[in-house]
Amino acid sequence: MIDEALSAHGLIARGGFNFEGAEPAPPGPSAMPARAVVLVGQAGASAWPHFVAWRQRQPNALPDPLDTWSREVIGAVAARLGARAVSPSDRPHAPFQRWAMRAEGLRASPLGILMHPQYGLWHAYRGALLFDAAIDTAPATAVIHPCDTCVAKPCLKSCPVGAYSDAGFDHAACLAHVRAEAGRPCMRHGCLDRNACPYGASYRYPADMQAFHMASFAT
Repeated sequence: MIDEALSAHGLIARGGFNFEGAEPAPPGPSAMPARAVVLVGQAGASAWPHFVAWRQRQPNALPDPLDTWSREVIGAVAARLGARAVSPSDRPHAPFQRWAMRAEGLRASPLGILMHPQYGLWHAYRGALLFDAAIDTAPATAVIHPCDTCVAKPCLKSCPVGAYSDAGFDHAACLAHVRAEAGRPCMRHGCLDRNACPYGASYRYPADMQAFHMASFAT
C-alpha cells in the first residue's frame, strides 16, 4: 500500500525499521513516540516530472518549492496511511542520514552523499513516515560499497577549486566558484565531482534538474 501511494508521485519507499525498546524516537501520529519509520525518496529523476508539473501551477516566488512539494505529497500519503510525515528540513532535525544508513545499509561517499550500489549518487530522501505500530520489515543487509573498490576516485579530482578533499567539503570555495563566471558549467550541468562518479550513471539527474539544485545551493 505504501509503494502504491508513493508511486503516483514518482517516489518510493527507501526502507524502514522498528525503533527498539527505549530507543529515542520522534512522535508518531498519536504524539507518543513512534514505533516505526519508513524512509521516502526517489531513485534518479523519478519524481522530477511530477514536481515540475506541480511547480508550473504555483506562484513564481514560492520559496523552497521542492521542500513544499515533498511535504504536500508525503503529508497526503501519511494521512492516507494513518502515519505522521516528517521532512529532512523540519526542526528539530530528525537524523535522516542515520536512519537511511540503518534502513538501507548504505555508507557515505567521499562527497558526503550516501553511495547506493544501484543508484550511485543519484538518489535522495524526501521525507519519512512515522507509525504508531511496528511494521513488518526485513533488516537491512550489508551491501557492497562501490567507493571501497574505486581506486581512481574521480569524484575528488574534477572540481576546478578542489572543493571536496580528504579534509571535507570547502563550502566557501564551492559557493564562490559557482557564483562566478567560471562556475557557469557547474551551474548549468551540476557538480563536476558528482558527475565524475562512474556508478549509477543510468540514474544521473537530467541537466535541468541539476541546474535547479545548483541554483538553490547558490542562492
